[in-house]
Amino acid sequence: MAAVMPVPAASRVLMSGNEAVARAVWEAGVKVAAAYPGTPSTEMLEVISTYPDLYAEWSVNEKVSLEVAIGCAYAGSRAFCCMKHVGMNVASDALMTLTLTGVVGGLVIAIADDVGLSSSQNEQDSRYWGRFAHVPVLEPADSQEAYAMTLYGYALSEKLQVPVILRMTTRINHVKSLVTVGERGEHVGAGFTKEPARFVMVPGNAGKRIPLMFAREIKLRELAETSELNFIEDGPDKRVGFIASGPAYMHVKESFPNAPVLKLGFSSPVPFDKCRELAAMVDQVVVVEEVEPLVETELKAQGLKVIGKEILPLQGELSPNVLKPAIARLLGEPMPETTTFAPMQVFPRPPTMCVACPHLGVYYTLSQVRNLNISGDIGCYTLGAGHPWNALDTCVSMGASMGVALGMDKGRGEADKDKRIVAVIGDSTFLHMGMQGLLDMVYNKGNVTVLLLDNRAVGMTGGQNNPGNGYGIHGEEAPRIDFARLVSALGVKDERIHKVNPYELPVLFKTIRDEVKVPDVSVIITDQPCVLVKDYHKLKPFEVMDDKCTGCGNCIDVGCPAIHVTSRGKEVKPSGREVDLAFVRIETSVCTGCGLCVQPCAPKAIVHHMATSPINLVTKGCEA
Repeated sequence: MAAVMPVPAASRVLMSGNEAVARAVWEAGVKVAAAYPGTPSTEMLEVISTYPDLYAEWSVNEKVSLEVAIGCAYAGSRAFCCMKHVGMNVASDALMTLTLTGVVGGLVIAIADDVGLSSSQNEQDSRYWGRFAHVPVLEPADSQEAYAMTLYGYALSEKLQVPVILRMTTRINHVKSLVTVGERGEHVGAGFTKEPARFVMVPGNAGKRIPLMFAREIKLRELAETSELNFIEDGPDKRVGFIASGPAYMHVKESFPNAPVLKLGFSSPVPFDKCRELAAMVDQVVVVEEVEPLVETELKAQGLKVIGKEILPLQGELSPNVLKPAIARLLGEPMPETTTFAPMQVFPRPPTMCVACPHLGVYYTLSQVRNLNISGDIGCYTLGAGHPWNALDTCVSMGASMGVALGMDKGRGEADKDKRIVAVIGDSTFLHMGMQGLLDMVYNKGNVTVLLLDNRAVGMTGGQNNPGNGYGIHGEEAPRIDFARLVSALGVKDERIHKVNPYELPVLFKTIRDEVKVPDVSVIITDQPCVLVKDYHKLKPFEVMDDKCTGCGNCIDVGCPAIHVTSRGKEVKPSGREVDLAFVRIETSVCTGCGLCVQPCAPKAIVHHMATSPINLVTKGCEA
């Protein structure tokens, strides 16, 4: 990703919120930036890594990334950490103690909420971490504010020695707007001062820090009341006044340009006096916030009469089409016209894996093995739950496939006594949170077969490097984890560890079928790179010989999007049973020649492009 670093100060640049934060981090003189990839936050560290004069790393998980940033801030230098909303669930252990120790150098933690569930398993509201940890929360409404609030966050962090949360949402992370940028300022770290009473959080020390945390919160609320980030915009229509932050503020301004609005940029602690000031100006107050009613609840607890989620949705992104009807109903007015778009005839495109993805062979094989309960995990391979494989039964959180599988094993009832338990997890997810689950599985003598899908990338977020592929954040060589040795070190017996090429379906099928019968923990490692990374090498494409295709549809069950159905039909078997036929072609311009579709093709109708005879696959076998 190209950096915007060469742009001179005072230039106006079109930037996404992620790019704007990255620029501000560099300008703030940050020395260390750490993160784990997670949509919609990923691009922040990707862009930061292109700037000079700072250290950036992909950490193995969000907790580690925050702890790296904490160490830098303890040493008196400025630090940055970013993650998606569910990442803070992982990092919260560190955050909840960090609020007691405080920081020396400034520390900004950017949390990207996936409002609308574009790429996440839940829609939690990260503003609650500000209340829970008693730390300030800043909420930008566009890229310029994301840039400015990041810079402000470092000043605030060092003024009160507190970590600052920058709460963003998908809309802010990815939408671009003009940003006026500056130059990098140097920040000299003071160095680490040994102060055990502050930095060693044993109970006796922690108890003395708690009153300091609450005293700091009083100062934060005073700052929120006077901060330029919180301001009232007056308007002639006093029937309704609005309190809003982030993208919700933009929707309010577009929908009700004549209404008074209190914009909260410094949203936690909530500036109660500022809210009372707005309430005194209008007939009634509506709090407009995406997802949870955090501000609304706090204002009602203060005795302010406000309206919020009684008329607005509790989930999803807001928009003028949502706000205008809600306020019309509140005021007893006719329903306003909303912006509508003519329906488009779009061919349905359900989510699927890439052409020749190594996971295709895994899920095709799992779909052919009967009597399985399959726990899944977070990543591209979660798509295995969909058509045509239907080969994933659960997906909860990063690394949960391990614990869920063990729980299924230990908690099985009469109906499941003969079921085989399989867990599916990707390489980066395994390093993130899966290792502990496998260790627990071994220690507690589980009967589970683990499929560890090593595709040498954090594929779901764009192919970022990780300890499993041997490259660092800049593409430089780095130590590569040997997964077979790692799972052996975690206690899996060597004879139960297999490395398999997922493109060799007969070997993969036999290995899975054999291992699920063994009443022990087994690990099958599939070892082929993601098709989007540099380690993948494209081969000669395949095509379908129309005169040999019988329409059996076996190749379709592989799930490769390069295979297209050209016509359908029916056939009556001698038994009288009617079967559906699907005749196909292969889009040779995207086929990478992986050979997955060749193997289930009984009539040998799939051959190398422009070839005259079928390919004979050579099975290399697997390492045991």
